[in-house]
Formats: sequence, C-alpha cells, structure tokens
Amino acid sequence: MSAPHYPAGVRLLPNAVTVLALCSGLSAVYFALGGRFELCVAAVGAAALCDALDGRLARLLDATTRIGAELDSLADLVSFGVAPALVIYIWALEGSQFGWIVALVFAVCMMLRLARFNTLLDEEDEFPFTREFFVGVPAPAAALSAGIPLYATLHFGPGWWSAPILVGVWALVVASLMVSRFPTLSFKSVRVSPNYIAPLLVLVAIAAAVLITVPFLGLAIVALAYLCSVPYTVHRHHWLTQHPEAWGVPVRERRAIARAARSARRLGLRSPLRHRVAGRASAVARAVRRFGDDPAGVMQRAARPGNGRVPGPGPGPAASSQSARNRLRLGLRRARRR
Repeated sequence: MSAPHYPAGVRLLPNAVTVLALCSGLSAVYFALGGRFELCVAAVGAAALCDALDGRLARLLDATTRIGAELDSLADLVSFGVAPALVIYIWALEGSQFGWIVALVFAVCMMLRLARFNTLLDEEDEFPFTREFFVGVPAPAAALSAGIPLYATLHFGPGWWSAPILVGVWALVVASLMVSRFPTLSFKSVRVSPNYIAPLLVLVAIAAAVLITVPFLGLAIVALAYLCSVPYTVHRHHWLTQHPEAWGVPVRERRAIARAARSARRLGLRSPLRHRVAGRASAVARAVRRFGDDPAGVMQRAARPGNGRVPGPGPGPAASSQSARNRLRLGLRRARRR
C-alpha cells in the first residue's frame, strides 16, 4: 500500500512549527528584557511544545528532510540554550561577576549536546536498546530544569533559592548533565499498556489541574521528578547491558526476566533446606547437609539409636523412596514459607 500524497504546503507544516519554536524562544528573551518573567516561562514552554510536535508531524506527513533536522537543532539551540541562559542572566546574575560566564557555559554546553546528538544519529548503535535512551539530559528537559529557582521565586517569592550564587551553581550543574554520558529516558520509546491507559489519563488530568492552579510550582515538581528519575535510568541501562537475554523483548517481558534474576540470586544465597522442621524430616535434613544426597546412607545415619530418633527402615528401595519423599516435602515447605 503506497503512502498518502500530501500537498506541498502541508508538507511544510513541520518546518513552520520549528520556526514557531524558534520565535517562542526569542520571545522569552524579549519578555525578560521587560521584566515579565512569567511570560518568559510560558514562551519557553511553548517552544518545548512545538519541539515535541514538529518531529512527529514530519514522520506523520512523511516530510522528514535533512534541512528539517538541521532547523530543529538550530531552533533547539536558541530556544533551550541561548534563551534560558539570557533569561537567567537578566533575572539573577546580571549584577554578579561570574554571571555572564555561567550564561556562556550553559549555551556552549547546549551546543555541544546538540552536536553530539546529531553525530550519534549517523553512528551504529552499540546495543539493540540504545534507541530507548538519550545520552545526557535532552535540551527541553535541561531548559525546564535550569528554571527551577525561577519557578520557586515566582511561586514563593524571593528566598535562598534566588541567591545569585545558588542560581549560577544550579545552572552549571544542569549544563554538566547535558554534556554528561549519563543515559536518560527517551519518551519516544515509551509504550503504555492498555491496562494503564485509564490511570494515565487520570494522572494527566491531575497534572493539568496542578499546572492551571499553581503553574510554577507544578513545573518545579515536574523538573525535580525528571531529575530524580536519572539514577533509575542509569541503573536500568546498566542492567540491560549485563543481561543480553533481555535485548529485543518488550518491557513487560523484561520485568519478568528481572524478577526471575532476583529470585535466582535469593535462591543462591539461602540455605537449600530449612533448619526448623519437625520429626524425622529434621534428622533427614541434617544428614543430607552432612553426608550428601546418598539416600541409603542418609536413612542409616538418621535411624541410629544414638541420635534420639526412632529407627526407620533399612537401606533399600523403600528407604530410597522415603528419603526422596522427605526431601521433596522439605522443598515444597520451603517454597511455601518464602
């Protein structure tokens, strides 16, 4: 079945959305010069929304082009690198000695992060699951995280979170996360199970209500939640590199593999038999641990009068089957007690 043919004007829609993202980022600088920092946050948020839409529109309309990819990178550099750096400088760092250095470092780190992203697109993936992760914090998330002190100030008013030293250090921390090698989650690869669609829609409604009533506090919570997910993403990436059997399988099956691996580790650390078992099974358990798995020898030693137990049947097929049944009962009891 051939792909649908769209008019040329419709195929230019993704590039138009990219241009809107660039204009939104530059508008944030314009609002910062006028001291309207609430509008700065709204402009950067609109740029992030446009950035999320342009790529999906290009794939939907089959309008992916090389110039579109380059435009997207340039728009991201301006909207999420230059604009947040200038907004933070105008808001809190203009009177400090190191303020302009922080702004330059943030913008340069954004440029390096986008350049590395573009080069990784042409390289072969080291692992099959590499597409599920970004290398470093992506550009929109970095711009969102860098504004946490500004969100707190707009919601609570000035405080220790608006001190120039803390704002500058926080901007440098976010800049270092952009150029780091930490794997971060790519939401493009997230697949939601049909069983979780309804709870997810409820969470979306709650998030929308929070953003409408207390928008700046909601943005700060979202940014902090994203940063707190980075250690888990690093752990998940490391686990996948150590378990080739989980490559190329759905996430639901990966969870089953992880649970099986944890159960195997617990089984290897625990004693194969429980100590606290009653009657003859206790003697059989001690004899198995001491003398091995020979059924006849186990039953002979367990039946000696000196051990305080009632003598059992002598060696033979009946003793062997009795020992096997005892061990089987011990194993079943152990599985129930876990």
